[in-house]
Amino acid sequence: MGKVKDIWNGRHKGFVRYAAVITALALIYALFFSDDNLIRWFRAGIELRQQRRQIERYQKEIKSMDERIKTLSTDRDSLEQYARENFNFAEPGDDVYLVK
Repeated sequence: MGKVKDIWNGRHKGFVRYAAVITALALIYALFFSDDNLIRWFRAGIELRQQRRQIERYQKEIKSMDERIKTLSTDRDSLEQYARENFNFAEPGDDVYLVK
């Protein structure tokens, strides 16, 4: 720490202080005011995490739908039940009651 103090208070202290202020201002500009600033990086990280979670949800939903398609395409009874429940299908002679 003594060396830094010697440089700060030394023979060229005016230049050292000027350089420190300019460096600090450049860092502040780069971190907060430039096009690729720190705030934008944080927002991009948050958005990236949200999109990854959304991808996981969609992948689970796709897997569930694939299983449902496989079940409906292989089992006639489940297909018939699905058609009756969702599309109000009925065989001739069946009584259909719609409850809302």
